[in-house]
Amino acid sequence: MIETFAALLCAHALTDFAFQSDAMAGRKAKRDVAALALHLVILMALSALALAQVSNGLFLALALVLASHLLIDLAKSLAPPTLSAFLADQGAHLAATALIAAGFPGLWAGSVWAGQSWLPALLALVAGAVLTIRAGGFAVGLLMARYEASAPPEGLPQGGRMIGLLERGVILLLVLAGQPSGIGFLIAAKSILRFEAVSKDGANPKSEYVIIGTLASFGWALAGSYATLALLAHLPPLGILPPAN
Repeated sequence: MIETFAALLCAHALTDFAFQSDAMAGRKAKRDVAALALHLVILMALSALALAQVSNGLFLALALVLASHLLIDLAKSLAPPTLSAFLADQGAHLAATALIAAGFPGLWAGSVWAGQSWLPALLALVAGAVLTIRAGGFAVGLLMARYEASAPPEGLPQGGRMIGLLERGVILLLVLAGQPSGIGFLIAAKSILRFEAVSKDGANPKSEYVIIGTLASFGWALAGSYATLALLAHLPPLGILPPAN
């Protein structure tokens, strides 16, 4: 079952956060039929590729994946673009994926990839990386949206987003490498930079804005990293990560 879950989770993560542009997401939010159809086609293609086989079980599972994803996305389109709506949406997708994997636990064993014992761990790692790094950017952005009016971001265009992606990626690598203590150096380095900015400009809403965003980004990255480790612990080893203590 866990291998099937990893495959479906990877397909979902890539569909929602790697193969979906901001324009497509905006059109989906307006319930544009073409955007929804394209989104679902991508999901079906990735899910079918991850569980490559020809069987009645796969066809039924894919139908359930399609129906659940469509219903959840339609429900999200009725809600305001808030962090709580985003978390509820992704939580619902995660629950649906787990239920489908539990209902069809043998799908991975029947796929053409079944002989590749390392592949489920790779799929889990890809899913974890996308959800930790890419999805985290959307979550932090939604959290910080309420503060932008009083502390508008400055600096390079998309600079804050890029910094967030990099710092979450570094945290994920440190946790997976078994070196979480290195996160302390990352926090210290960013704190020094912020201290210099505050010393120069004085405390202001912008400083608080950055601190809140940083803590939220670090928190999401840690949660995503350890969730990825927990999933990997239930799969055959990938062979590139240190053994769990």
